[in-house]
Amino acid sequence: MNPQAKLIFALSLTLGTTLTISSTHGIMAWTGLEINTLAILPLISKSHHPRAIEAATKYFLVQAAASALVLFSSMTNAWHTGQWDITQLSHPTSCLILTVALAMKLGLVPFHFWFPEVLQGSSLIVGLLLSTLMKFPPITLLYLTSPSLKPSILTTMAILSAALGGWMGLNQTQTRKILAFSSISHLGWMAIIIAYSPKLALLNFYLYTLMTAAVFLSLNSIKALKLSTLMTTWTKTPSLNAILLLTLLSLAGLPPLTGFLPKWLIIQELTKQEVALAATIIALLSLLGLFFYLRLAYCATITLPPHTTNHMKQWYNTKPTNTMVAVLTTMSLMLLPISPIILAVV
Repeated sequence: MNPQAKLIFALSLTLGTTLTISSTHGIMAWTGLEINTLAILPLISKSHHPRAIEAATKYFLVQAAASALVLFSSMTNAWHTGQWDITQLSHPTSCLILTVALAMKLGLVPFHFWFPEVLQGSSLIVGLLLSTLMKFPPITLLYLTSPSLKPSILTTMAILSAALGGWMGLNQTQTRKILAFSSISHLGWMAIIIAYSPKLALLNFYLYTLMTAAVFLSLNSIKALKLSTLMTTWTKTPSLNAILLLTLLSLAGLPPLTGFLPKWLIIQELTKQEVALAATIIALLSLLGLFFYLRLAYCATITLPPHTTNHMKQWYNTKPTNTMVAVLTTMSLMLLPISPIILAVV
């Protein structure tokens, strides 16, 4: 792709995200979401492969419908209350429509069907953008409107997302689809806590972004799109593969790694809010996710290919690992000991 075109799309993504996260007016928030959608579409479809075109079409249809619902929600609220401010949503129908719209934008169950398919049709770098940067504006809108939304609906969607994200990821062989279901599962954790402690949901999102970026960039470095490819990469970058094992375990939420921090705080907060049953269910459902992270980690570092003659060994990579990968993986592993400082800042 032309560097000038890439620059325009990158600036448009930045503008759209900034516009949405800094606005409280319904129409401005909608404008930012639309700019974001239009900027990412060429990046998804740039390979001209039929699957990439299909992914871009699905993404456009879902995001256009969700953006229309965001605008409709703001209009309904303005019609009944005279208020365009999205932090002042008071009409129940508007709140319900906005919850559905943001669930579609994020890929929460039962509006999750588009996300794995779109991620599968995109490259790893575009997949990273879809899983992290493109989720930031809807999460911000959820944060701004959280006092108006019904906790019961969000909790139901969250538990279903954690269940389906874990369950559907079990039998996948494509790394991008596994990471898509991982994203759905993590969004469940954010959705369950947003009504009780919005700041904690944002902290969870930041740490999820950090760990997901580390995994996507590591997989991009070793060019692993399938589990069978992942099995042969130990000859190419042994040290990166060893770190990838720990990053995946951090994403699963095992102590003493960074990923344990948001899960621990969310379960603690839910217990304080006297919704211990929901906390227990979502904690048990995270075991499903742990299984497929362990499967990825096992394929990456512990197994040799079962039939060595059928697998072409990859040459050892003498190039140094990308600095960004090094920084992100280090942060994905080491932030738990400084959690008091993180909590003080939040």
